[in-house]
Amino acid sequence: MDWFERYFEFKKYGTDMKTEILAGATTFLTMAYILFVNPSILSDSMGREAFNSLVAVTALAAGITTILMGLYAKKPFALAPGMGLNAYFAYTVAPKYGWKVALAAVFVEGLIFIALSITKVRSAIIHAIPKGQKYAIGAGIGLFLTLIGLNDVGLLTAKVVAPAGSEFVVNSQINLIGKLAFTGLNAHVLASREGLLFLFGLFFTGILLALRIKGALLISILTTSFLGWITGAAPWPSGVFSMPDISYTFLKFDLHGLLNAGALGVVFAFFMVDFFDTLGTVTGLSAKAGFLTRDGKVPDAEKVLLTDAIGTTFGALLGTSTVTTYIESAAGIEENGRTGMTALVTGLLFLAVGLFIAPLAGAIPAFATAPALVIVGYYMLTALKEVDFADPTEALPAFLVLITIPYTYSIADGIGIGFISYTLLKVFSGRWREVHPLMYALSALFIAYFAYLAGLF
Repeated sequence: MDWFERYFEFKKYGTDMKTEILAGATTFLTMAYILFVNPSILSDSMGREAFNSLVAVTALAAGITTILMGLYAKKPFALAPGMGLNAYFAYTVAPKYGWKVALAAVFVEGLIFIALSITKVRSAIIHAIPKGQKYAIGAGIGLFLTLIGLNDVGLLTAKVVAPAGSEFVVNSQINLIGKLAFTGLNAHVLASREGLLFLFGLFFTGILLALRIKGALLISILTTSFLGWITGAAPWPSGVFSMPDISYTFLKFDLHGLLNAGALGVVFAFFMVDFFDTLGTVTGLSAKAGFLTRDGKVPDAEKVLLTDAIGTTFGALLGTSTVTTYIESAAGIEENGRTGMTALVTGLLFLAVGLFIAPLAGAIPAFATAPALVIVGYYMLTALKEVDFADPTEALPAFLVLITIPYTYSIADGIGIGFISYTLLKVFSGRWREVHPLMYALSALFIAYFAYLAGLF
């Protein structure tokens, strides 16, 4: 016990073992929903037979990476496969290139992330991207998740108009080559048991959040699922526990296919979203915990970011989408968790619980997880308050990011439109000096990317 107190410097941060353990458990309860939601999303592209493996993989990736965060970076931050990034993986990249190529893109992104984490290149990029764009990307991903949640329950159905003119509904076999259209509100769904249970889950979660009850998302998912089981809206689980098996996804990434498919632009998209999502999350959590220095820097930032990068690479080896630092870590910080001991407890709980609940996770119905997607979208949308709406050169590009990501089902397209519009508005309004030189390069890169998609070369 004394070793832990010395290693994590309890006295320095004014904490103790009991406080850190309770904080770690609180963080776990707040983000344990990922054990159900991530496999549900990724199995849409990998096939339902991958579900059990994905539960174990999600638990392993979250548990081991969070333990690393605690022992190496000594910060109370937890990690897991990122929401938004898993949706981009499953609904944009995998349908076009295959899920094994998508895993290869995540793996390569992680290696790049590691390289940049131990150099000063990362700092240069961080300073190049305007603050408004960083927050708009997170908010746009939030709307993306909300749309996916509504689509999962059938309340708002998206469909794609393919190049040949045929139409098909966006579902588990989603193919996003073409133009996205919406069928509108399917009001009849509200009269079904599934629709009513979705509404119950949504408002029940809202009430729990308003009452500041820890683990609101997890409680709502389990409660709504139980109501679905007893009413016959969903089948009862075949069991609760099973031995973990990751053979379906372990080391299944396809680097050769990544090169042949010309999908390197996907690596860039994964990297950009992960990079700035992590940056915003780590900065926000550090501010909440009181870690920031007077000039706004995060102590030991490179250790935190390197851990995050290793998590992404490790997750791809296991078979999951990008692993990233979770904003839900704020729940443990709110409970006065201040050291790596908090993260260590959270990681151990992921391993102890998550590795063995595949049958239970597989029985969680879509109408129970869809409210969680909507609520997470709400959380991510709150980042917009940091955008300077009094300045059109800042606000308009942020707005374009916000609408482009969900309406095109593409995070990469949203980032590109944002960067290009920001640069052009600043230049043609005579404020070109406010644009970092790297932004010109990034904007030019995205212009070439869109020209390539348009078949201009």
